[in-house]
Amino acid sequence: MKLVSEYFGCNVFNDEVMKERLDGEVYASLKRTMEHGRSLNMSAANAIANAMKDWAVEKGATHYTHWFQPMTGITAEKHDGFIAPAAGGKAIMKFSGKELVCGEPDASSFPSGGLRATFEARGYTAWDATSYAFVKDDVLYIPTAFCSYGGEALDKKTPLLRSMEAINKQVMRVLKLFGNEDVTSVKTTVGAEQEYFLVDKDTFTKRKDLLYTGRTLFGAKPPKGQELEDHYFGVIKPRVQAFMKELNEELWKLGVLAKTEHNEAAPSQHELAPIFDTTNIAADHNQLTMDIMQKLAKKHNLVCLLHEKPFAGVNGSGKHNNWSISTNTGVNLLEPGETPHDNAQFLLFLTAIIKAVDDYQDLLRISVASAGNDHRLGALEAPPAVVSMFLGTELTEILEAIETDAGYGAKEKEILRIGVHTLPKFPKDTTDRNRTSPFAFTGNKFEFRMLGSSASISDANTVLNTAVAEVLKQFADELETASDFNAALHELIKRTITAHKRIIFNGNGYDDKWIAEAKKRGLSNLQTTPDALAHFTDEKNIALFTAHKVYTEREIRSRFEILMESYCKLIHIEGRTMVDMAMKDILPAIDKYAKTLCDTILSKRAVCADMDCTYETETLSTLSTQMKIAYETTKDLEKELCAATKIVNVSKLAQHYKKKVLGNMEKLRESVDILETKVSSEIWPFPTYGELLFGV
Repeated sequence: MKLVSEYFGCNVFNDEVMKERLDGEVYASLKRTMEHGRSLNMSAANAIANAMKDWAVEKGATHYTHWFQPMTGITAEKHDGFIAPAAGGKAIMKFSGKELVCGEPDASSFPSGGLRATFEARGYTAWDATSYAFVKDDVLYIPTAFCSYGGEALDKKTPLLRSMEAINKQVMRVLKLFGNEDVTSVKTTVGAEQEYFLVDKDTFTKRKDLLYTGRTLFGAKPPKGQELEDHYFGVIKPRVQAFMKELNEELWKLGVLAKTEHNEAAPSQHELAPIFDTTNIAADHNQLTMDIMQKLAKKHNLVCLLHEKPFAGVNGSGKHNNWSISTNTGVNLLEPGETPHDNAQFLLFLTAIIKAVDDYQDLLRISVASAGNDHRLGALEAPPAVVSMFLGTELTEILEAIETDAGYGAKEKEILRIGVHTLPKFPKDTTDRNRTSPFAFTGNKFEFRMLGSSASISDANTVLNTAVAEVLKQFADELETASDFNAALHELIKRTITAHKRIIFNGNGYDDKWIAEAKKRGLSNLQTTPDALAHFTDEKNIALFTAHKVYTEREIRSRFEILMESYCKLIHIEGRTMVDMAMKDILPAIDKYAKTLCDTILSKRAVCADMDCTYETETLSTLSTQMKIAYETTKDLEKELCAATKIVNVSKLAQHYKKKVLGNMEKLRESVDILETKVSSEIWPFPTYGELLFGV
């Protein structure tokens, strides 16, 4: 049996492979491109392409693809063969530098939000040399950016790369002020924890709602859910363990640093967490992870559900984005050190992030907005829709001391004594963790907990990088002209804390009192996607992105259109699915059961006129009442879905779905879920929550 270290990254054209297969000068040229953004000449590109092709063919690859991330939120690929014609009717395997560096898919067939007309088809994919190519399913995958004929970004990778350049530029300015002359570049790093559900494939295929929408639109609560808290970190079932084992192996071969796996809170819910990586690579790896999860699950006769709320009444799934900033010399700039109160550089970066989160709390909320995530945020299982920051006791006390010019007495780390002599004693962390906070400091990083499980992490990190870059720019502008750097630094940190401390909250984010308190503090509470997206095109947000060249104004407005349209389309599909299930399956099944009850009453009374029929008559009464409600609500839902097709303005359309369509969907579900509890399991047309959640 091979050790993981022996096959980790074996399907990746990584640094080790490049060193081995590339000429020294070509390798050096590529490294300059990867680390410093230098352009790559065509001669070097041809040499790299040929080496990459030879390596991929040895791995069994016959095709290559420019792998990109359009604004659908998933990945896209078009496969081209290495095959080329040769003399005498023969063929050779060929791959040029031009084919490596640039591709041309049809740009009009992907969401563009008005950046592309249907008849304007040309688009380009451009090789992202900073993210390693890899072989999967006998295809060489080349990570690329995707842009239009006019150069506008049509994907999620390009703005992310731009934001990484923006924050690198501003962090470098600040580091120079602190005398860090050895640092030549800075990158943000991310570890994206991924939550997901696994359900039996045969059971899944019997549910139209899961097939069409990825979540259950109907479903009464089973007798047991997650009340006993026995699934979280519980023993992993053999079938799930077999899936996880193969998942790890496939991810490790692709260089994905999958590390932690465990059962999550809800039945059939699990989590996978990787080690940190550079943000754009982490984004690529998370897309790979989701794709491989779903493919491998089917191999094990399972289905992997990535919807944020596939089941009502139990926890939904999120994606915790652990974000930090690191230098090329290996220093984590969010590492407080043993004496954070004396670490001026750390405190400046900390206060910059505090100001960025406060100034752009609307954009952070927008970056996680989706129809699916609206069901999860604020549901007492995930952070509320109000953005706030958790710093913990020690850092909060340090900031309070700076604000008031009071001295801060450093505290020695307390030794945790459990009370059993044979158990080890170890230093206690200076602060607890807070799982209810949307944006929590966890030692040497910030954990942004609001992302939905199916989301690309690129959007959130693009916003985070750009917002922090803007604040660091403001800080650098001020400090670079200061006559007394230390005095100006202290005053800047103090002033920033005073102005932005409202965003800091260390308490229970699930408590209704916090929502009231947040309102008093002036924090925004954008509860739904339409509410949040309405602020995307605010003047300050357009100014932020355009100033740092992360988005043009056209690109911002296009994304607003795409996100609004996606919200509307998803709810429309869900509404149509509910109507289909109600009219074709649920109401006919209830009708059938009602007839059975009527026949039973008649047969009983034929035997004995006084025979008790309480169960049948009371059940019939409930069925009659709820069937009437369900049928009338279904007709109302159909009416509102039809009305939606006549609304042209996307903002008005989103409000229609939010207020009219979702309201009827919730009412229909409530009625049908009551009916499910009254109808014989033999007649109910769909697998129940119990079968779905406990069937693996």
